Amino acid sequence: MEIRVSVRQLVEFILREGSIDNRKSGGADTAMQEGSRIHRMIQRRMGSEYYAEVGLMYTWSTPDYDIIIEGRADGIIDRSWGAHGKTAQEQDGTLPAPILPKEDKVVVDEIKGTYRELKRIQQPVGVHLAQAKCYAFMYAQENHLEQIGVRMTYCNMETEELKYFHEDFTFDEIKRWFDGILAEYKKWADFQFSWNAIRTDSIKKLPFPFPYREGQKELVTYVYQTIYHKRKLFLEAPTGVGKTISTVFPAVKSMGEGMTEKIFYLTAKTITRTVAEDCFGLLQENGLHMKTIVLTAKDKICILKQSDEVRENEAECNPDVCPYADGHFDRINDAMYDLLTHEDHFTREKLLAYAEKYRVCPFEFSLDMSLFADAVICDYNYVFDPRVYLKRFFAEGMGKRDYVFLIDETHNLLERGREMYSAALFKESFLHIKRLVKDASPRMAKLLDKCNKELLSMKRQCERYRKEEGIDGFVMALNRLYAAMDDFLDEHDTFPDKKEIMEFYFEVAHFLNMYEIMDEHYVVYSQLMEDGGFMLKLFCVNPALNLRQCMQKGRSAVLFSATLLPIQYYKKLLGGEPTDYEVYAKSTFDEDKKALLIANDVTSRYARRNEDEYRRIACYIYEVVRQRHGNYMVFLPSHLFLEQVYDCFMQEFYDKDVMECIVQESGMSEARREEFLLRFQGNADGDFSGGTASDIEAADTILIGFCVMGGIFSEGIDLKHDSLIGALIVGTGMPQVGCERQLLKEYFDARGENGFDYAYRYPGMNKVLQSAGRVIRTAEDIGVVALLDERFLEPQYRRMFPREWSRYEIVSVSQISGKVENFWNEWL
Repeated sequence: MEIRVSVRQLVEFILREGSIDNRKSGGADTAMQEGSRIHRMIQRRMGSEYYAEVGLMYTWSTPDYDIIIEGRADGIIDRSWGAHGKTAQEQDGTLPAPILPKEDKVVVDEIKGTYRELKRIQQPVGVHLAQAKCYAFMYAQENHLEQIGVRMTYCNMETEELKYFHEDFTFDEIKRWFDGILAEYKKWADFQFSWNAIRTDSIKKLPFPFPYREGQKELVTYVYQTIYHKRKLFLEAPTGVGKTISTVFPAVKSMGEGMTEKIFYLTAKTITRTVAEDCFGLLQENGLHMKTIVLTAKDKICILKQSDEVRENEAECNPDVCPYADGHFDRINDAMYDLLTHEDHFTREKLLAYAEKYRVCPFEFSLDMSLFADAVICDYNYVFDPRVYLKRFFAEGMGKRDYVFLIDETHNLLERGREMYSAALFKESFLHIKRLVKDASPRMAKLLDKCNKELLSMKRQCERYRKEEGIDGFVMALNRLYAAMDDFLDEHDTFPDKKEIMEFYFEVAHFLNMYEIMDEHYVVYSQLMEDGGFMLKLFCVNPALNLRQCMQKGRSAVLFSATLLPIQYYKKLLGGEPTDYEVYAKSTFDEDKKALLIANDVTSRYARRNEDEYRRIACYIYEVVRQRHGNYMVFLPSHLFLEQVYDCFMQEFYDKDVMECIVQESGMSEARREEFLLRFQGNADGDFSGGTASDIEAADTILIGFCVMGGIFSEGIDLKHDSLIGALIVGTGMPQVGCERQLLKEYFDARGENGFDYAYRYPGMNKVLQSAGRVIRTAEDIGVVALLDERFLEPQYRRMFPREWSRYEIVSVSQISGKVENFWNEWL
């Protein structure tokens, strides 16, 4: 058996000590940027005996298994590979000549970029040096060297100035050090070896936990074959096909066959994480032995932030304030080993209990436990977001591993991907930070003023929004500012407004990082905001390449949703390739149990928004709900549109004796959301197996929830049985016209696509499909879906209907009550 570990994982896991201290976020620990640009720049300066990005591997054998340590050295200087010669840049003097060792010895070079002044770096960071020493041992072992050098190269990313730290080792010295690291790691590897045997045996015996529904076995096979062939699968899986178990089960089976090292189940919402957690729990009840973890956002698992005794501004990762941060790394490995050897499912509650026991940070604890989890259930951002992705697995240079990504509710990944890889800065932020630091740091204040002037120049040319062709001057000023902020944060641990400055520091860092990777899939634009502010944004209009590069860190990805139409649209924009697969799973629901009605005399078009149209929509609602008491949701284009229709309905059609109307408010708290949804619970947990509508007693009243399409209640909620018997969808869901939508339209038009479809129609139709999907959740459910917009009858919309919408009836406001009455009469 083989246990694989990267050099980075090994040294960061074994050599850590001390406290978590986010006050040092501006210092040496986190200011080191491993950007590919700085690496390439330095590597190009070196001569022909400098070999860049050298892959290395070492196998450490035990009686039972092998530990394979692998990584990629930034550079190896080895004169035995070729005669030294200057590069073209050195010859013409455009770059400073590299400093190479004078003796004919081999040197391993580890490169780190920083915005700090190099004079402040007095010695290499411990884990950086340890990585280089690992590579030095691996290279010396492979090439039978008696001695080897290690060089740490620090480069200021603004000035491109270099600073070196050099150490020499005999082979015996570096081997003793490396063997000590592995000896410490062996305890963990021993556990992993014994656990893998237990896990694999349980997987091989694991049965599918249900009788297969129609088409479900084929779906499971598609997922397994995708993993086997190392491809991506784009899966349109209508509600009821069992998409969660149909993706998790084959992924687990592939792990049993040695294809998959770790499963990442990625979601956009908490409720779908709960569904995934329940799915793994079900398999565990059927005999599966598997370590699983659910990663919870830092704010929601921080012990101090959950305490009523601690003010929010005191809940910082600061060892002077937080007893869990103080000495965290001195205790964390004991906490991990205890949890690892006593629990299989690392829930939020268990993580908090063990964190309390060992006085460690529960968030950092959870991230560390993901190293030993077989399945990680988490938000998209832990894999895709360049600011917070799990560097334990996906840091640059980590290489490709046999990870499988199961990406639920994939339709959400497109907009999330755009957000993750876009970056914006506001002119007003520079002025605000200047006011905070002008007395403490005149240098920083001057650089903030320079950035502000660059933005002011853009603002004077901007009427509403404007594409910016070149922002190099601003970025140069921003780089200088970033370096000054780095020094300021390092020197002012107790500055009163440090939290605000640090937040701005991270915004600037993200902007610079996105500028670094920006390509033709970005649009740079400035905008005058409604409040008078001014914004400069790097807008990632097509995140496909960025998302694809993230998925290429693993073996395979399955991207699935109940609303992934048109599938080619999502495939293009989510990183799909021509060799990837697409599958449309067949719905198992009886179409006759859903009345799909399309109105031919109403619309939400802006040109038709008037009192008569609002009244007609309100009349439609009344004519549908009065045919059967029960729970209904009405989905409308915006809060303003909702208010107009709601007011009209309450004035003309509301009957207080049998009706109750509740409204989705803007910015509802989590408690208010729960309260809203609880009104719809009905008989959600009742047993209707084999029953019909005639077996279900009609409700005494009519409950109508007025909601915003695309909002918190239009997807990700599971209202089964009589919890919801009807949904009325007003409008085609198209996003409001705005600068970003217009930029999207222009971008895709310029590339030969239908820009209007990409910017407006497709995103809108997805909202419609999600809203309609709230009604029929199980094979026993019966309900009405009314599409209240005549545009749904146009060919370009009907082409986007899912297969299970093949039967529909066209109605007018005078006809709909009869159609709904007939539908319910068939089932009563």
